[in-house]
Order: sequence, then C-alpha cells, then structure tokens
Amino acid sequence: MAQVPNPIPSSILIVDDDPHVLQVLEARLQSSGFNILTAESGQEALRLLKDNRVDLMISDMKMPGMSGMEVMAKARDLQPGLPIIFLTAFSTVADAVQAVKAGAVDYLPKPFDGRQLVYKLRQVLSEQPRAAGNGDEDALIGDMEAAASPKMKELYTLVQRVAQSDVNVLILGESGVGKERIARLIHRLSARHKHPFVVVDCGSTPAGLLESELFGHVRGAFTHAVSDKRGLIDTADKGTLFLDEIGNISSDMQVRLLRFLEDRKIRRIGDLKENSVDCRVLAATNADLVQEIKKGNFREDLYYRLRVVTLQIPSLRERREDIPVLAKHFVQSYACQSGLPSVQVPKETVDYITKYPWPGNVRELKNAIEAGIVLCRGNVLRPEDMHQSGLPTLAVTAEAPAADDSFSLEDTERGAIIRALKQTGGIQKEAAKLLGISRRAIHYKIKKYEIDAHSLRARQ
Repeated sequence: MAQVPNPIPSSILIVDDDPHVLQVLEARLQSSGFNILTAESGQEALRLLKDNRVDLMISDMKMPGMSGMEVMAKARDLQPGLPIIFLTAFSTVADAVQAVKAGAVDYLPKPFDGRQLVYKLRQVLSEQPRAAGNGDEDALIGDMEAAASPKMKELYTLVQRVAQSDVNVLILGESGVGKERIARLIHRLSARHKHPFVVVDCGSTPAGLLESELFGHVRGAFTHAVSDKRGLIDTADKGTLFLDEIGNISSDMQVRLLRFLEDRKIRRIGDLKENSVDCRVLAATNADLVQEIKKGNFREDLYYRLRVVTLQIPSLRERREDIPVLAKHFVQSYACQSGLPSVQVPKETVDYITKYPWPGNVRELKNAIEAGIVLCRGNVLRPEDMHQSGLPTLAVTAEAPAADDSFSLEDTERGAIIRALKQTGGIQKEAAKLLGISRRAIHYKIKKYEIDAHSLRARQ
C-alpha cells in the first residue's frame, strides 16, 4: 500500500467580539493540534474566508454590526458546506436552536467545557470533511492502488470509466462500505474536480429543513429566514452534488428533485425566478429502491433518472483480501494523527480480523482498530484488545449462527447484531456503536431480520 501521508491539521476560524474569549479559544485549540484564525467581527471573518480555506467556523451568536446568523449565511456563500458551531449565552439558547434548524451543525452554551468543545470539533470534522486537502485526494487515489480483491479492482476500473463522463450515478451498498468515498473519487477523477463537491445527508437532515438546504430560500420566506440563503444544489454549480441516503427523502422532495434533474433549474423558497445550475448528481443508498418503488415509497421515474449508471460496492465480508490492507492503513493513520509510536499488528490479529464478518463493514473495522490501539499495551495490537472494544472472541465468531448449521452471510450478520444487542441490553444506539454502524442502519437491519430488541432489553 502507498505510504499514508501526514494528516494536514484542520483549520478553524473563531469569530467573537470578546478578545478574551478569542484568546482562550485560540490557546485551547492550538494546544489540541488545530490551525486557528480569529476575527473580532463578522466583517473581519468574511474577509478571512475570502482568502483562506477553513474546515470549520466557531461563531458567537450575538455580535455588534453583524449577527452570527448573518455571518453564517454569507460564509456559506463563500465556502459552501462549511460546518458552523455557535457559542451562545444562556439567554440566547433559543436563537441557537433556530440556528441549528437553519443549517448550523451544533451549538455550545457559555461558559463551555474545553474538552467538550474539542471532542465536538473532532466529531464534526470526521463526519463532515468539507475542505479536503491534497492529502485526502492522494489517499483516494491510493485506495485504487491498494485494492487486493478482484471485486474492488473491477469496481475501481468502472469508477475510472464513469468519472470521465457526466452521467448521473447511483451508488449502492450496505451501511459503512464507503459509498461517499467512492463518490469523492469519481469527483476527484472527473473534469469537475476543481469545483465544489457538495454532500447532502438526506438521512439525517429533517424533512422540514431539507428543502431549504437543497434549494435555498429568500429573506422572509418563513419565520427565522433572516437573510437570503443559497441552497446546496446552487453551491454545487460546475461541480458535483452527492445525495447520500437518497431513499429517505419525502414524496414531495422526490417531485422537486425530479423536476431539477429534468430541467436543471431551481427556485429558492419564496423566490419567483428560476436559476440554472450545472452540476453532476451522484446518489447513494443502502435501501432496496426497487422494493421501495413496489411499496409506493419511491418514484420510479426518479429512480431511473438517478441510476443512469449503477455502482454496487461489495461488503467487507465479500472482499476479505482487502481487510489486512485496510487495517494497516487505519493503524498507521490513527497512530500518526494521535502522535503515537508505530503500532505492530501480529499475524494472530490479522487472522482474527480476516475471519470476523464485519456487519458494519469498513466503518466498523476502522472504529474497532482505533479502539484497540487505545487499549493495547506495548504498541502491539492483539485480538484481545479488540475484544475489549466490543468485538466477540474468535470462538464466538466461528460458531454456527443457527441451529440448522447454516453458513448464510445473512445469518452471520444477524448473529453479530444479536450479540451486540445482548451486550448493550437491547439499547440500539449503543449496539450500533459497537458494530460501527449508524442508528438508522441498525434499525433497518433489526427490522429486516425481525429481531426482537425489546425482549433482549427485558432479559437484562
């Protein structure tokens, strides 16, 4: 595998009219490894954003001259998709909640806990890597070079061919297989790579906010619309729009999206005029859209608009040859990011992770390795370190999942989910963490496999 590049420290812009707050935040975040820019007003923040690419912005809610909400609206025009966290006094918590509804990723009340802030920043940056640098682009290319399994080699060949065209692509695969990473690779290899790659998480964005997020709105279009807002479709102009979890959008949004795909024009909420947008559309889902069409939950005409080309990403258990390569990458990357010495992965650990079914796919593997590194001793990652992080022992992994001695992959996945639920007393949120998958994904799988999570909780 190609050498893992040194990670580029995330750049954070802090906006607050209180010099003391700026000084405290700058010192705290610099000591945690972030690059920091500071501004004492909204106007100064916007000047900095014109000349500097940042990964995240922290802003006070109440400032003279320009409020935090106004700064957010103008900042998103300069740097589409920029994650923003608000700091707010107790008296303005209600305003901060409205800011989150308008597009901020979170808020923290003053006085804030420094460790909590650093944790939140790292969480947001890991979930919304909007300002990827050359290091990340090199890593995307490295994915192709490092693929060991025939299925992934075939997939990357298709990706290179598809990237040269401008057709819509539907990316399918289980939760955690890396659908967004494939979408980023398509963008990286396309003629649009110098323009924005805009991610829309249709699964986590509330239905009431998704229309405003996608299409934007004009000032006064609804309560709390204090300024014009450019939609994410518009910000993807000349670039690529990635619609993640497309199977979760409402029927009304399906109609609006279909119309955009047909004429490539959008109209902001409350506006009278339409604007043309030239962007490529990539969409992804772990749902069976054909079945959703049969149930009447998804429009067939939208489905065919989205899936001009379909890419199916195999699960990790279907490409076990890639597991040791991925593990080595995650070990090196996490050790480098955390400033740890080199961590060794002995053969017994490689054998263990190769045999484990990984129902949470690549995401679960990454989470398990990072947890194992934290728990390991002597800089050697052993199977027992990963057991302590929540994974079962080899004996549990190897046993037949059903009384009929079935070797079905679905039975293996079902068994892993049941073990996770038993260990967490039936609490789905905690079980999802153990498996390295989202709450939405475990809810889908529990329903799919008809698992009675409530009875597991009751036995605890």
